[in-house]
Amino acid sequence: MPIDSKNPTSRAPRNRTLTLTASEADRFRGKLHRQGAVGFGNNSRMILGDAMTQLPSLGVASFDLLFCDPPYNLTKRFGETAFKSTTSEAYEAWLESWLQLCAPLLKPTASIYICGDWRSSSAIQRVGSKYFKLQNRITWEREKGRGAKANWKNASEDIWFFTVSNEFTFNLDAVKQRRRVIAPYRENGKPKDWSESSDGNFRDTHPSNIWTDITVPFWSMPENTDHPTQKPEKLLAKIILASTNPGDLILDPFAGSGTTAVVAKKLERDFVAIESDEEYCLLALKRLELAEKDKTIQGFEDGVFWERNSRP
Repeated sequence: MPIDSKNPTSRAPRNRTLTLTASEADRFRGKLHRQGAVGFGNNSRMILGDAMTQLPSLGVASFDLLFCDPPYNLTKRFGETAFKSTTSEAYEAWLESWLQLCAPLLKPTASIYICGDWRSSSAIQRVGSKYFKLQNRITWEREKGRGAKANWKNASEDIWFFTVSNEFTFNLDAVKQRRRVIAPYRENGKPKDWSESSDGNFRDTHPSNIWTDITVPFWSMPENTDHPTQKPEKLLAKIILASTNPGDLILDPFAGSGTTAVVAKKLERDFVAIESDEEYCLLALKRLELAEKDKTIQGFEDGVFWERNSRP
């Protein structure tokens, strides 16, 4: 059944969640069934398949960036497939089963980002450190979600940052954040390390490992889909701009509805994205088609990452 079986006609009038018509699903499905992958020029491919079987067929030492958003250690359904919560030891072994397949595919200068929550973070750190050099842990505020009655609300997730070696790309100026200046300090009457304009006072600050400017996709955002754990395009834009250059090749073995591939395309990088669920793969193909005409990324404009609610 196509994704629009969830009856998008019952959605609110301003709901912009991306869905597929039956004809769109058939058009993209035809490409997938003929080839197993859809090419987008150069080295870019969207592959329908399981990461464990697809990864060994990819080129050794080919990728500049590995971005992984695997199922967390939670019981959760993703379309037609489901992931069941297990012990920490079993989850750690599962992480290693596919991460060891990814390691040979990376260039010596490659970077690795692996997403997790508080339950899975320690396992990611241990397994990742077996194969790569640990550089940092990013924590980003995930403000979406309900409060808990007998516990602290889960409002953050982690992204572990590794590299293959001590030689890697990090484009600092590409990911500075433009923030409003609360206390505009002056030296000899002139702004010190900030800019003054009719729209307000702003400073471009070095990015930290605490990200509070990310908006989780929701119903009024055109990038939103029905995928239950979709990552925001702005989040991927930070990672891709920091750790790759135009023309670099990015690998995402758990592509979901295609955010990594879409942002890579918008930022003129190549990608190989693997997704085992057909319906999410079809949604990713639609998003990639739309990205050919619309290169905008919410929260990123004119080469600047704006602090939330600060852009004039």
